[in-house]
Amino acid sequence: MGDVRDIMVRNVITIDYNKTAKDVALLFAEKEISSLVVIKDGIPIGLVTERDLARKVSVTDRKTSDVPLSEIMSQKFRWVEPMTPIEDAVQKMLNNNIRRLLILENGKLVGIITETDLAKHLRSKLLIDGALEDVTALKRKVIKTG
Repeated sequence: MGDVRDIMVRNVITIDYNKTAKDVALLFAEKEISSLVVIKDGIPIGLVTERDLARKVSVTDRKTSDVPLSEIMSQKFRWVEPMTPIEDAVQKMLNNNIRRLLILENGKLVGIITETDLAKHLRSKLLIDGALEDVTALKRKVIKTG
């Protein structure tokens, strides 16, 4: 089925850990994304999602510009290496009930995969496999009649 490196998104949008919830919201809107990797000194230290923003900021009486990113980000994130088989990455996501998986190489962020990336990959694989089956069946038919 391939390795994670074959399907990962390489241009991961990140945000520095010293930003605020407002900075997160602005970046979500500007980039039309739903998650950001939180970086400190070039190393990923967490993940923040639209869900985190909605749930954790809405329960406070503070302005988003007064809520530090550190209060809303998740410091627990899962990761794999680029050479990890896709099946293993899927299993890790299912076992941990997560929608995003960071791809790290030597401790540095090199990519991310999401449920959407996996769905696109599987759809593509199913379409290719289906087309190959159709061609094989057609060849058999031509050989029998030819």
